[in-house]
This record gives sequence, C-alpha cells and structure tokens, in this order.
Amino acid sequence: MFVLAHLSDLHMASPPRLSQLMSKRGLGLINWYRKRSNIHRPEVLDAITCDLKTQSYDHIAVTGDLVNFSLPVEYACARAWLAKLGNARDVSVVPGNHDVYVRGAEAMPAQFWGDYMRGDDGRDGFPYLRRRGEVALIALSTAVPTGPFMATGWLGATQLSGFAEMLDATREAFRIVLIHHPPASPPRRYLRRLVDAPALRRVLAEKGADLLLHGHDHRSSLLWLDGPSGMKIPAVGVPSASAATPHGDEGAAAYHLFKIDGATKNFRCEMIARQRGSDGVIREVERKTLA
Repeated sequence: MFVLAHLSDLHMASPPRLSQLMSKRGLGLINWYRKRSNIHRPEVLDAITCDLKTQSYDHIAVTGDLVNFSLPVEYACARAWLAKLGNARDVSVVPGNHDVYVRGAEAMPAQFWGDYMRGDDGRDGFPYLRRRGEVALIALSTAVPTGPFMATGWLGATQLSGFAEMLDATREAFRIVLIHHPPASPPRRYLRRLVDAPALRRVLAEKGADLLLHGHDHRSSLLWLDGPSGMKIPAVGVPSASAATPHGDEGAAAYHLFKIDGATKNFRCEMIARQRGSDGVIREVERKTLA
C-alpha cells in the first residue's frame, strides 16, 4: 500500500509595499482585500496541516499557488511550511500561476523550494520524475506570468515531449501526474485555463497515466480523460487548503488521500477526501474508488 496526500492553493500572502504595486500586484491587492483575505486564512491552513499529520501517508504532493503575490517574504514562509510538512524526499511540489505572479519572479520558486521540485536524477527543471516503489510521480509546471485579469497556464512543446518520454519509461508503474492547472476548463474559465490543455490531453490519450492531480479551481472535481485503448484516466481537483468557507463553486479547505495498492496492470486506487466543515471540524466527507 502506498498512500499519497494531495494539497493545493495555500495562497500564503503578505500584502505588497507601495514600491511593489507597479505591476499586476496592484489589482491583486484590491482583490485580496475585497475577497481573498477573508477566504484564505493561515489558521485554517494550520488546522488542515495538523489534521494531515494525524493520518498515515507515504508522500505528499502540493500542486501550486503556495504564495499569492510572489514576494520574497511569502516564498520564505512557504519554505518554512514545507519544512514542517516533511523533507524534500517525501514532498513533491509544482508551482502555480500565483507562484510566478509577475515577470521577474520566474526563478523564485526554484530558489526557495528547488529541492522539493527536483527529480530522482538530481536535475532541475520540468518535467521531473520521482519513483517511490510501484508509484511514479511525474511533475509538470504550468506556471507562467500573465497580464492583469488573467491566470492562464502553459506547458510548451519541450515540456510535453519530456512528459511523453517519462510516461513511456514508467509504463509498469502507477503513474501519477502532478500539475497546477486542470487539463480541461469550461468556457467561463477561459482566462484561467491551461492554454495548451488539448496538447496535454493528446499525450495522455496516446501514452496513458493512472491518475492526474491538480489545483487552481479551488474545488473538488473529478474528470475522466481519454487514455489509450479505451482506458480512462481520473483527473482530480482539490479545494484550497486555506479556504475558511465555501465561496461560489469553490469549496472549504480540504485535502485528499489516495491509497494505491496492487501491481502492474492490476492496480487499485481509493480516494479519501477530508474537508473542513462549517463547525470548523475537519472530517472525512467522501470515499471513492478510482481504479
């Protein structure tokens, strides 16, 4: 049995100073005080983290938006949180759009969290691959800086080519894809979509995978993607780990556990969702068989 925990979208925030507002951060600060500051609460993230620590798991995946404004103090706080969560061997991170919120911040996630975003071969960059027993974790980065009112992601041909090669090299394993943006978005999310999602889905349809985990939408979701030979690939989204309350179609703070056992061609996977209730108690709210 291998148990993977999945969290996403922490949005650790430190409001920018006046000198840091001559960018997209200015609009972001308005949005923070209008809405996000009441939703993303550090005490809620602390409670989710403490609850996770009571569970049994082998590895943790964090799929982006650890920070909110891409400020040095935020990256440092996220690094301290990761260190409390576990060592770099046991925690895998991919960045989200808020982790490279403005131009010039592209290198900051690697500067602060590089050891949590490095494959078993020791090389930096994406995609990266980590093998843990019968499980292969393949991590992709969709994080690119965007203009005002946009939160799109992008993979690019080079990363997709490397992704296809890693899927080929791990066919006997239970292959889990880690990504921030979802592999498909409705029209209303056009300015928040993964721009080259069709190309990602083509790679998955040709090469296959066993599970895809993402964040970004701040809600629990399950989408079945096409794989080779009629197989279906579950793509699972998780709410923000710091959300105090539901908001619109976004859920309250939660994390997922995935229990994986079996062997090549005969793997089994069960998902367990633990979520914060209106009473502040974190409890199991769903259990579902995915494979």
